[in-house]
Amino acid sequence: MGPQPPVDDTEVPRPHVVEDCRGVLQILSDGTTVRSATPPPHTVEDRDDGRVEWRDAVYDAGHGLGVRMYRPRLGEGKERRLPVLVYFHGGGFCIGNYTWPGFHACCLRFADELPAIVLSFDYRLAPEHRIPAAHEDAAAALLWLRDRLVAPSDGPDDDGVHTWLADSGADPGRLFVAGDSAGGNMTHHMATRFRTAGLNPVRISGYVLLVPAFDSKTPTQSELVTTGTAYLSRAIAERYSRLALPIGANKDHPILNPIGPDSPSLEFVGGRMLVVVGGDDMLKDNQVRYVQKMKAVGNDVELVVFAGKEHSFFSNSPWSETGTEVVRVIGQFMDRDTADSA
Repeated sequence: MGPQPPVDDTEVPRPHVVEDCRGVLQILSDGTTVRSATPPPHTVEDRDDGRVEWRDAVYDAGHGLGVRMYRPRLGEGKERRLPVLVYFHGGGFCIGNYTWPGFHACCLRFADELPAIVLSFDYRLAPEHRIPAAHEDAAAALLWLRDRLVAPSDGPDDDGVHTWLADSGADPGRLFVAGDSAGGNMTHHMATRFRTAGLNPVRISGYVLLVPAFDSKTPTQSELVTTGTAYLSRAIAERYSRLALPIGANKDHPILNPIGPDSPSLEFVGGRMLVVVGGDDMLKDNQVRYVQKMKAVGNDVELVVFAGKEHSFFSNSPWSETGTEVVRVIGQFMDRDTADSA
């Protein structure tokens, strides 16, 4: 036998984690994306006691996107008309889905206590699908809902959603769009796209932005004073931005910063709006500035600040006394629509 080639016993380094989003999403050094089916280890009490009925449906089979629909339990012989509340969850555009206990609990409270028909929509996540994919999905979700509030799509009610909504007393004349964090950001952009009449004949009565994810390239004072142990720290926000923004974009991208130098005028935003802010949220200054600029161009905006509360304080503790107050504030905002139209 002739000479043998030398044996290469050099170990190939294993891929290691280069980005980690709360242990739910990890990006490895070889570019692999690893997602966990388990939500972050954040305890939210299960109070799904049957007072609210819910079912799941698919609104975009091509992208595998679903919706969870809630209604107060129907009583015998009770006829009613209830407002419809759309909810987009948070998660930095990178993590989360409607099954997570915190988001599920928020929707249970909304359905039971407002009361309302609630639809919690999933959307595509980054980095596999960078923004504006999430916003495109939000728009598609609203159009899907419009078609099922008014009449079954393409004739027969194939997925049963139209019948379920009609039997629930869903009022096409009172649709509210809401979102938490990233979902709050998406809600702003839905207000820009649809305003009040963009889903005609369905009427959008208002928009609710819960701690909306509005960031900026230049750090604000509320960002600078936020500690590294905060629920949303500068490091975590930077990570979400790196993974969610289009390649090469910075945090002044018009989607992430609606009051940035390249953003369209807020005059294009339509409809009544409620903005809920945590007093200790890293993003507070940008959220408050957004409200100020919205009011400056004549938009109807209410601002409610919860002192001492961090980012995502409602979805993290939906059963708390503060959570009760959030639901009350949203209910008052929705009831004002009824008073104004009376």
